[in-house]
Amino acid sequence: MSAENQAIAAQLVRQLELDTPPVQVSYLEEPPKGVPEHPGGVPSVCTFFAFGAEKPFYAGLPAHEDCEIGAFVLGVQPAGELGTRLMGTIGSMQKEGYLNPGEEAHVPHNKTAPKWVAYGPLGSLSMPPTGVLLFARPKGAMLALEAAGSGADAAPVPMNGRPMCAIMPIMNQGAPVAASLGCTGSRIYTDIGSDKMVIGIRGDHLATFARKLETIVRANAQVAAEDSARKAKATHPHRSK
Repeated sequence: MSAENQAIAAQLVRQLELDTPPVQVSYLEEPPKGVPEHPGGVPSVCTFFAFGAEKPFYAGLPAHEDCEIGAFVLGVQPAGELGTRLMGTIGSMQKEGYLNPGEEAHVPHNKTAPKWVAYGPLGSLSMPPTGVLLFARPKGAMLALEAAGSGADAAPVPMNGRPMCAIMPIMNQGAPVAASLGCTGSRIYTDIGSDKMVIGIRGDHLATFARKLETIVRANAQVAAEDSARKAKATHPHRSK
């Protein structure tokens, strides 16, 4: 599995022109063997996404709960102190006009939280990914969405904004590929940059997506050559062929 995922990771970086490796996110019922545990103390769940582009590690639920919104999205029940913080944050965001009243009820979230979550560059972990996250520029996102929309089994690609971490439950609820424009917090915590967005690929769809991407990239290269020649002819109509 790791060798296959490493090859797919290299393909995604090359064909989508990614600056950072695809990030594997794996939901687990037991701590993974041979993988270091993150000590926690991060300000957001999406911070783990960014760290996952650097090296493999895992974290338990308590390490995610410093981020009340991310913990809720992960599926942690908003009870006790966590619930108090969550309602306080939502209330503050509504007061500032960032959230509409009742909007929080429609935020995608897991029905049940995993006990552990492993993160790392795609192919660096032995277990299969639950989801794979790509930090892509518009051109790369274009190719990824074209690949997702190709073939007989093509499905609409859902697009979400805040919170960015909701891209995981969106895939867990059935979307083979999802896209997120991110949110203000995620752009601060992950240093994603204003020129990138997030593409998510459900783990069990990864190999299929990679095959479709190969076809789409070849097709785009052919179209680019034809369109470049057409543009040159229109711009210089008297230039010899």
